Order: sequence, then C-alpha cells, then structure tokens
Amino acid sequence: MSTYAALQQQIAELQKQAEEVRRQETAQVIADIKATMAQYGITVADLSSPAKRTGAVVKAKYRDPVSGKEWSGRGIQPKWLREAVAAGRTREEFAVG
Repeated sequence: MSTYAALQQQIAELQKQAEEVRRQETAQVIADIKATMAQYGITVADLSSPAKRTGAVVKAKYRDPVSGKEWSGRGIQPKWLREAVAAGRTREEFAVG
C-alpha cells in the first residue's frame, strides 16, 4: 500500500510530465496554425479585426403625417400607428408613396 507522501510524489511527477507534453503539443499546434495561415494568406491583423458587417437600410413603408416619424414595417408596430389603427384608420392610409 502506498503512503500519502509517495502518492504526492507521484502526483508531482505526473504533473511535470503533463506540463512537458502540453508544451510539446502546444508547439505543434502553433506550427500547424502558422502553416495553415500561410497556406491561406491570413495575417495576424486579419485575426484581430472582425469583418465589417453593414446592415441593409430598409426604406420606410409607413409615415405619420403629423410627426413625420417613419416605420419600415419590420419589428414592433410603433405607438403612433397602433393608436391610429385602434382609432379606426388603416395602415394603408400611412403608406409611403
């Protein structure tokens, strides 16, 4: 039967082994990444700057003639249009051109 001290010694030796294996594997992974980056012409700067994604501007479909506020027809219906529809008007009355 092993003693506590002997088990602690084994743990320390295994931790040293694990760290050495990790260093070797990390070096290999980094080399693989560099090779792949070179193959595809990717630079470190490409990794640090996210791709610019611009949202498409959606033209307004409805306009409030009183305030001039507009709504594209996407998302939650604005209060001014909700109130107008509740008062008996139709969306089409507010349609832009």
